[in-house]
Amino acid sequence: MNAVDFAEIERKYEVDAASVLPSLQDLPGVTWVDAPVEQSLDAVYFDTADLTLAAHRITLRRRTGGDDAGWHLKLPSGVEGRGPDERREVHEPLGTDPELVPAGLQQRVRIYVRDRVLVPIVRLRNHRIVHVLRGDNGAVLAEVCDDSVQADRLAPGPLSQEWREWEIELVEGTPELLDAVADAFAVGGVSRAGYPSKLGRALGDPPPAAAPAAPPTPTKSSTTGALLLAYLDIQMRALGRQDPLVRRDDAEAVHQMRVATRRMRSVLATYRDLLPNGLANTLGDELQWIARVLGAARDNEVLHHNLARSLSSEPANLVVGRVGQRLDAHFAADLATAQQAADVVLDSPRYFRLLDALDALIAEPPFTALAKKPTRSVVPELVKRDGARLRKAVRAVRTARQGSDHDVALHEVRKIAKRLRYTAESALPLRPKRAARLVSAARLVQDILGEHHDSVVARGVLLTLGMQAYVDNENSFTYGRLHATEQFRSAHLESRFRSAWKSFPKSVL
Repeated sequence: MNAVDFAEIERKYEVDAASVLPSLQDLPGVTWVDAPVEQSLDAVYFDTADLTLAAHRITLRRRTGGDDAGWHLKLPSGVEGRGPDERREVHEPLGTDPELVPAGLQQRVRIYVRDRVLVPIVRLRNHRIVHVLRGDNGAVLAEVCDDSVQADRLAPGPLSQEWREWEIELVEGTPELLDAVADAFAVGGVSRAGYPSKLGRALGDPPPAAAPAAPPTPTKSSTTGALLLAYLDIQMRALGRQDPLVRRDDAEAVHQMRVATRRMRSVLATYRDLLPNGLANTLGDELQWIARVLGAARDNEVLHHNLARSLSSEPANLVVGRVGQRLDAHFAADLATAQQAADVVLDSPRYFRLLDALDALIAEPPFTALAKKPTRSVVPELVKRDGARLRKAVRAVRTARQGSDHDVALHEVRKIAKRLRYTAESALPLRPKRAARLVSAARLVQDILGEHHDSVVARGVLLTLGMQAYVDNENSFTYGRLHATEQFRSAHLESRFRSAWKSFPKSVL
C-alpha cells in the first residue's frame, strides 16, 4: 500500500477537567454537528536518542485505535508563508512489527536521522471524543476533539503526565473557522496551548533543542564570512528538501540536489581562504564525489532522451538495423547501475559524515581573519579572480588542437563559468545588478557548453554502439549519420558560445 500524503492544519488548547466545550453549532458556516464519537487511541512515538526529529518539529508515531490507525509522520509544511498550524502528514499501514518503521517513512527523515537508530521515546494513551462540524451538503469542515491524555516518556528518562486538551483540525473548512473557534474558546477563558504538540509536552522540560535557525540575510555591510554562511545554509536546506525525493527516484530532485552540492563546492573553492587547513578543499572533494554519483543517472537519462529524439527525426528509410533497441538496452543497463550506486551512497556513512561536517561548518565556522573583513573589501576580488580564470580558459580553447583536446578545453571553460556563476550568486547582496548580470552571462556560457559536452559524449556512445553493431554483422550506417549530426550540433554550439562570449561582461563586479 502506498503512503498517503496530505496537509494537516490544527490548533491545540489546554483545558482543565472542569472545562465545558462551548456550542459548536453556532460557528460561522457550520450547518450541524454530528453526535460525538468516543475513541481509544494508543500511540508510540519514535525518534533518535538525541531527539533529532523533535528538534526539526517532526513527529513519527505508530497509533492503534480510531479511524486512522497506522504509522503517521508529520513534517513542517516546507512552504514559505504557511503558518505553524499547517504541517504535512504522511500515513502508512500498521504492518506486523510494531518497532519497524516503514521504509518509506525512513526515507523521508533519513536526511535528519542519518545513521542513528530510531527508538521508542514516548507512549501516549488518549481517550478522545470527536465532534464533526459539517457545512453545506454535509461537507466535513473540521473536527473538534476533546482529548484526555496519559503520556509516558520512555527516553531519555521515565516521566509520566496526564492532561486534557481540545484540538481543532481543519478538513474542508477555512482558516477563518479556526479563528472563530479560538474566539468561542476565549469567551470561556480558554487559550492556545503553550506546547506545539502532544509529543512536545510529553517530552517535558527542557524542550528538545531546536534545529539551528537560518543565518541572518547578508547585507552590503555584512562580513565576508556571514555572506558565505548564508549561501551555504540556503544550499544545505535545498539539499535537505531534495534528499527524500531522490530516495523515491524523482529525476528532477536528483538534478536539484546535484545543483545544490555543486553550488556549495564552487563557493567553497572561491572562498577557501576563509577556512583553515585546507578544509574547503576537503569538503569540496566530498561534494564533488556525491555530485558525480548523483549525476550519473541524470546524465544517462538526458543523453538517452537526446539520442532517441535525434533518431526519431531520421527518415524511416535511413534507419537501418536495431538502432533504437541498442540505444534502449545500452542506457537501461547504465541507468540501473547508476541508480543502484546512488541508493547505496545516500545510505553510506561517508555521505552522512559529509552532512555532519557541513552542519558543523555552518553552526560553528572555524573562520580565519579574512572572514571578518567586510564583503566590499574581499568579495569583488574573489569574483575578479574567478573571472580571470575564465578568460584564461577561453584563451586556451583558441590554441587547443582540434579533436579531443579542443573538446576538453571547452569543457574546462564550462566548469569555470559554472563556478563564476555561483560565486556571483553569492555576491548578489553586495552588488545586485552587476552580480545578476554576471550570473546571467555565466549561466548562458555554462548552458551552451553543457549541451556541447553532451554532444561530445553522445558521439562516443554512437561510435561504441556502431562498432558493436558492425562486429555483430549489423549495418552501422545509421550510427554514422547520427554521429555526423552530433558533429554538426557541436560545431553549431561552439559558434553560439563564441557569440555569447563577445557580449560577456568585461568587468565582473
